[in-house]
Amino acid sequence: MQTADPASLSQGLSQCQVTALARSLHAELIETHISWVLLTADLAYKVKKPVKLPFVDYSTLEARRHFCEEEVRLNRRLAPGLYLGVAHIAASPGGPQIDGPGALLDYVVRMRRFPRGALFSERLEAGRLHSSDVDALAALLADFHARANPTANGFANCKRRRAVALAALEGVRPVARPDEQAALETWLQAKAALLAPAWARRLDGGFVRQCHGDLHLDNVIALPTGVAAFDCIEFDPALRWIDVIDDIAFPVMDFAARGRSDFAFRLLNAWLDRTGDHAGLPLLRFSAVYRALVRSQVAHLRGERAGMAARRYLETAIAWTKAPQRRLVITHGLPGSGKTFESQRVLEREGAIRIRSDVERKRLFGLEMLEDSRALGLDLYTADATARTYERLLELARGALQAGYPVVLDAAFLRRSERDAARELARELKVPFSILACEAPAEVLRARLLARRDDASEADARVLEHLRTSVEPLAADERQPDAAPHAAL
Repeated sequence: MQTADPASLSQGLSQCQVTALARSLHAELIETHISWVLLTADLAYKVKKPVKLPFVDYSTLEARRHFCEEEVRLNRRLAPGLYLGVAHIAASPGGPQIDGPGALLDYVVRMRRFPRGALFSERLEAGRLHSSDVDALAALLADFHARANPTANGFANCKRRRAVALAALEGVRPVARPDEQAALETWLQAKAALLAPAWARRLDGGFVRQCHGDLHLDNVIALPTGVAAFDCIEFDPALRWIDVIDDIAFPVMDFAARGRSDFAFRLLNAWLDRTGDHAGLPLLRFSAVYRALVRSQVAHLRGERAGMAARRYLETAIAWTKAPQRRLVITHGLPGSGKTFESQRVLEREGAIRIRSDVERKRLFGLEMLEDSRALGLDLYTADATARTYERLLELARGALQAGYPVVLDAAFLRRSERDAARELARELKVPFSILACEAPAEVLRARLLARRDDASEADARVLEHLRTSVEPLAADERQPDAAPHAAL
């Protein structure tokens, strides 16, 4: 392949050349501050602009080639069907041409084009995003984060976390009122100091991994083949080598910013069920504030038409600095009585953390939430296993409450002693306590258990009959919720 003049290669393609290429491909041309995207009927071509900015350097041909290859490599992790490879642009006699015979001009990422309306943001706005899509995203990201290798490079150290958050806050100065700017800075500084030991433990513990880094809802799609995430951060490793809680915080925040806190906490809880990373909850609020400030700044840079979005994300950042009222709710009922259904409604309505005994019981035995313990010859329902499970539920509830979230414990709580232990935890932490009782006729319970598919619970008719003999019904004093002993919520 011939190579064009080195000086012209450093300059990269001009706007005129890109326009000519789009015309020859009969492609729609979309421009961002760092790239051009050419959309044909079936394909998309992404050309990197020859820019050098504080956060990205595409100023040389070699850099553009490298980052095209990195974009394909990294994005194939979460969107393998979209990224086809790297092509070159040649100076052919009739003008610039993809993989043409002329001298090399530049490189381009070749992708399959996905249909309009496939973005999570588009589907959400159109009312076509379903809870099953949210659950699929949680499963995708939980598996991705589990497979990602930890790093020892120190990108996500305490000093950097504080610095990038304050830089994002500075970037929204044109959007924020002076009092909002000052309040956010005070909150970020205080939280950074408070979280420094936890951040250090997370880094040492291997929770900083090569993630996506830009998981807002414009970068997530629902296709007939499943949910995928694309356009991850390829140009700065420090922006993708982050704590996994930072990665999941982005779509959680974005759902909330778009008025769907129910989907935000559905996503978060489904991810927690699969990862068991409840220890990351104290970090989540800071991560959400930072991500909201980043999106506010990006929206502002796009111009006046994006001003409403910039303001919406700023207000979202402010909202995440304010913890909701904490309370502890436990369920009570036999298998099949609707505990998980009702607790799901609570978590989506109140922005709560739901902890399921069926999931945590399996985790204590080293099993995934959908693994079949019986096929492995294990008995998860011994008295000792049950006692350990309830101890674990209260331990996780304590951590989530101390992190500032309402908590709902989805478990049978058939014995008064189990319920009293939960009530005592609420009193210790000075939060309101209530019991969500779930009941159904015996024939309904049996029918529901027979119909269960793809659920963490393994309770069957035999377990149901055993538990029915050990139920200690709620006493009159348990049917009234406890207010917090003090107003320290």
